[in-house]
Amino acid sequence: MLILLAFIIVFHITSAALLFISTIDNAWWVGKDFSTDVWKVCVNITNCTVINESNSEYQSVQAVQATMILSTIFCCVAFLVFILQLFRLKQGERFVLTSTIQLLSCLCVMIAASIYTNRHKDLHESHGYPSEILNGQYGYSFILAWIAFVFTLISGVMYLVLRKRK
Repeated sequence: MLILLAFIIVFHITSAALLFISTIDNAWWVGKDFSTDVWKVCVNITNCTVINESNSEYQSVQAVQATMILSTIFCCVAFLVFILQLFRLKQGERFVLTSTIQLLSCLCVMIAASIYTNRHKDLHESHGYPSEILNGQYGYSFILAWIAFVFTLISGVMYLVLRKRK
């Protein structure tokens, strides 16, 4: 049982780390001499422009920013609730609250990645960036966001099924 508990804790911390990295790092859309994320666009690595309200797609960017931050917060809160429930629940009770919070985290990261998938081209076109930015590809932060989605989904279901044992 101790090994299972250690695995669950490591799995949850890994999910949180993936969410932090994908939210913070500047690699959602990359190309030869540029990289973009939900916060800024960098051309030639040194020339960075913060995405601001002058962009007509700013509301889409704000939605992605907000849901990624919420997903990270929910994941961290779920971990704290899990630790509290671990010592407070009676034997045989389920970690329903932890599962619910973790599944909310899963939902938020899915919404963020889906919005970005749908709107990233409009985002770059409306801001007037060079055409080479439109010819990029999804970066590792974007891929980590989808992997975090899978991890948080598995973790949320795992907490729902998990019963406290001796």
